[in-house]
This record gives sequence, structure tokens and C-alpha cells, in this order.
Amino acid sequence: MSRYRIEEYVRWEDIDAAGIINYQAYLRFFALAEAELLRSAGLNYRFLFEVLGIWLPRVRVECDFRKPVKLDELLVVEAWFSRIGRTSVHLDFEVRRLASADEVVANGRYVLVSVRQADFQPIPVPDEVRRRLSGYLEEDGGEGTAER
Repeated sequence: MSRYRIEEYVRWEDIDAAGIINYQAYLRFFALAEAELLRSAGLNYRFLFEVLGIWLPRVRVECDFRKPVKLDELLVVEAWFSRIGRTSVHLDFEVRRLASADEVVANGRYVLVSVRQADFQPIPVPDEVRRRLSGYLEEDGGEGTAER
């Protein structure tokens, strides 16, 4: 298993009036990590849409905030798949400061469902997707959200 990592600074638009990261900013960090992980697995959005004819909409978004983070801190976001079910995948995230890698400041999970573009009906995760994601799979033992 291999976790995908990105580094991103906390920017002006990421902070709130208290001077710490706004909870919504983590979704931006997660989206960046998701897009780049998929790209590194050969599953950029264009391939998913135009070649496989599927979407992977998020049906559940979770985020736990552990420690406050301030403007201009450099964060490391790790992303990996904790589960590949019949029609869904769990994409997990851990966020740390680059300067103190032993301390998790936030973590989260997306549940993505494989659907046909034409009617948004759930379909089995294509074998091609399973194969390409397997290098980023770290199973969580079935904990978390129920099977989709």
C-alpha cells in the first residue's frame, strides 16, 4: 500500500476571523489530494468520464478537526483508499503540518459511488478502476460506513 501525498499552504482564503483554518478549507485540501491521487493512478477525470463513462460523486463527506492551523503553515495531506466495495470506494485523508509530521491536525473520509453518467444509477466499480486503485489501498477492516 502506498499513500499519496500533497503539500499545500494554508492561504488567506482558508482562514476565518479567529485567524485559524476554516473547516471548509479542508475540503479544498481533500479535493486537491483526490484529483492528484486519481491522476497518479491513471484515472484522471477525463478518463473516467470519456473512456469509462462513469462519475464518482461524493455521497458522504466526513472531517474531524484535531488541532488549529494558521495562515502560511505548510500542510501535508495523505490520501488512500480504505475500502473498495461493490459500488463504492472510501477515500481517506490525514493532514499534518510539514514541520511536525507526528501530529495529525485533521482527518477525513469521502465515500464515492460509481454511477453511470446517463442516469446516475449506481453500478459496480469497474475492474479497471479497482486495478488502478489497488496500489493505494489500505483496508480498514470493514469499519466506518456501511457497504454500498
